[in-house]
Amino acid sequence: MRKIVLPGDLVATNSKVAGQGTYVENGKVYAKYLGLLDKDETQVRVIPLKGKYIPTAGDMVVGITKEVTANGWFVNINSPYQAFLPLMENPEYKSNKKPNEVLDIGDAIIARVLNVDPNMKVTLTMKDKMCHPIRLGRIVAINPARVPRVIGKKGSMIKMLKNELGIQIVVGQNGLIWLNGDAKKISIVEEAIYMIEEEAHTEGLTDRVAEFIKRRKGDVEAKTNS
Repeated sequence: MRKIVLPGDLVATNSKVAGQGTYVENGKVYAKYLGLLDKDETQVRVIPLKGKYIPTAGDMVVGITKEVTANGWFVNINSPYQAFLPLMENPEYKSNKKPNEVLDIGDAIIARVLNVDPNMKVTLTMKDKMCHPIRLGRIVAINPARVPRVIGKKGSMIKMLKNELGIQIVVGQNGLIWLNGDAKKISIVEEAIYMIEEEAHTEGLTDRVAEFIKRRKGDVEAKTNS
């Protein structure tokens, strides 16, 4: 089981290995918050045990449009801070269209955080090949603090889920995850994601998730063939 660290705990003496959830002081690396210590030879991270999503420029997020204005859209990104998508940051917007003809209240999108100003005003963009309105599939919500575990080291967990089940998965840093593909396979991935969220602090999780998927795929195939 990973070690739980407190804010200010010393986690490494080499500043070059400082990763997410840490800070450097006098050449040493300390935990930024309460969380699980995740370290190897190249990097030390602290995965927070709980907490709300705090936007950072460059983050991929899944959001829900909550207000349409003449200049763009206010978007709920599962954060204490409100996000705004300007008209010009949405490639689907054309001058001959009204904003609500492009995105209306309740519409879901995949977007990127373009900027966060000192007052935590969040600006989004959809000018990215990964970004688009969500018109198909399913959105799964987890604690944002568990996102790094769902992604895995160097994307290992998410690659395994995609490869095993052949569906589209976009993980928002804000804890909202978009799944698209065969409905039965989406349900298996959804179960696996909740399993990862629940057991994020345990060792050997990737192997257990792989075994779970294999078993559930077998169950589905058996029902299909019976």
